[in-house]
Amino acid sequence: MGGEKKRFDPANLPRVPPFVGTTTDEDCLSLVGMAGAGKSTLGRLVAERLGFAHLDTDRLIEATFGMPLQALLDARGLDEFLRLEEDVVSRLWLRRCVVSTGGSVVYGRRAVERLRRCGPVVFLEIDLSTFLARVGKAQDRGFARPGGKSLEEVFAERQPLYAAAADYRAQTGKMSPGRSAADIVRWMRARPAGDAKATI
Repeated sequence: MGGEKKRFDPANLPRVPPFVGTTTDEDCLSLVGMAGAGKSTLGRLVAERLGFAHLDTDRLIEATFGMPLQALLDARGLDEFLRLEEDVVSRLWLRRCVVSTGGSVVYGRRAVERLRRCGPVVFLEIDLSTFLARVGKAQDRGFARPGGKSLEEVFAERQPLYAAAADYRAQTGKMSPGRSAADIVRWMRARPAGDAKATI
């Protein structure tokens, strides 16, 4: 009959040509650290200098759920927010990309494992006074505070988590973004496979 709908048949989809040549096997580089440590700024600078793509996981989460981080945190609550962040990051499949993560990513074991499988992880370190000066009261930025902890308590809680995840530690509170980016790029290019953890 003329009004019948045609049944969907996957065989009728256009064939996607295979990749031409060989896809890259180069590692990604992930940046972790507190809010205000420079993850987004340095992510863009480092990616440009390496010739890599750049991905900000906070922006990816916002795009995935269609709302700002703070709205997502308010709507879903802290536990669900952290679960969603872990789920999004743990599904990343990337090459030749600098990944700027949210500060709370280290609460998700699967997320950290995924970042480390993608390539080396750099901890952007700032001291407590610099953190407090840069984030103020951390309002309207989707800042995760487990158990209603103070900013100082969250700072102290996360430091060993960042350190445990990282292959390299950069003191970004004491250097300009340009110099920090140059030092991270220098380390990334010089590191041999299986390089031991280091500090700028």
